[in-house]
Amino acid sequence: MTVSRPAAVVILAAGAGTRMKSQLPKVLHPICGAAMLDHVLAAARELSPAELIVVVGHGRRQVAAHLARYAPDVHVVVQERQGGTGHAVRTVTETVGLGLGTVVVTYGDTPLLRGSTLAALVSGHDAEHAAATALTTLLTDPTGYGRIMRDDGGAFAGIVEEIDATPEQRTVTEINSGVYAFESGLVADAVKRLPTDNAKGEEYLTDVVAILRAEGHHVATVTIPDGDEVRGVNDRAQLAQARRILNARILDRWMRAGVTIIDPLTTLIDTGVILEPDVEIGPGTQLTGSTVVEAGAYVGPGCALRDTAVGKGAALTHVVGVSASVGAGVTVDPFTYLAPGTGLPGSKPGRSRSGAGRPARKEAQA
Repeated sequence: MTVSRPAAVVILAAGAGTRMKSQLPKVLHPICGAAMLDHVLAAARELSPAELIVVVGHGRRQVAAHLARYAPDVHVVVQERQGGTGHAVRTVTETVGLGLGTVVVTYGDTPLLRGSTLAALVSGHDAEHAAATALTTLLTDPTGYGRIMRDDGGAFAGIVEEIDATPEQRTVTEINSGVYAFESGLVADAVKRLPTDNAKGEEYLTDVVAILRAEGHHVATVTIPDGDEVRGVNDRAQLAQARRILNARILDRWMRAGVTIIDPLTTLIDTGVILEPDVEIGPGTQLTGSTVVEAGAYVGPGCALRDTAVGKGAALTHVVGVSASVGAGVTVDPFTYLAPGTGLPGSKPGRSRSGAGRPARKEAQA
């Protein structure tokens, strides 16, 4: 999909994330080999924005240090107090500005949102010549979300937060994801005028939409079919759910690329892993970090490999390997531990490398 290049993508990552009950900032919790924030950044980069901005607050030192290491091109903006989503965007406009054009606002705790979905949002925003465009979806259980109200002609009429919704409005299943595209000049002006007459006394982006519409500007929506994409992660249970969904996507991509995965329900593969066609992955296998498995190799069942290279036609069963290398055609004995730095030279296919690594410690039997 070809879309115009946004002036900026703003990622809100300042929240405390207290429900995670962790010393690690919420957006840095790992999922499939990368921090949640890294997945969001990867999706945002697919738009090639002129400016990529991350708003930090809680745990700012840790988050800023992570960005300095893994995304040094990102402009970090500090939200000194957590005054709401609208306040976060206002902080950006007052600190670095937004340039001219479309501004996308998304969140550091939505790791399932695809870059193609953000592109569809920008494309729809451009096509409608809208002042603001909200990303929406349909949920069987919309509890907890703001509802999208439409007029008799089906056009956007407003957003009603659940706490303010009537019983009839609560039956609406189209929800507001909180992800938006705005025209930069209009949003920069509107965030200066946000009310704080709500339970938390905060400034919200939903009120930007209301202000723009009240002033006669066109507000559009883009509705996506996959509600999982806009799942926010607020606790460890939701993190596990997101990991399951993202892992299933990764497995599906590799299977369609020619990899056999015997039991997807018990197989975990990180985003940084590389697999070649005709690789076969047995049940109960975990491939993490920068592991590479070359064509025709068999890994599993019960293997756990991190940052490990497996050569063509090699075979590993119940092997644990960390920063190791297994040559082409090598068969590694079951229950072997390949310690960091272990290198097994290639041999003829089918030849066993008995005892090549260190046997894994066996638990005492009763």
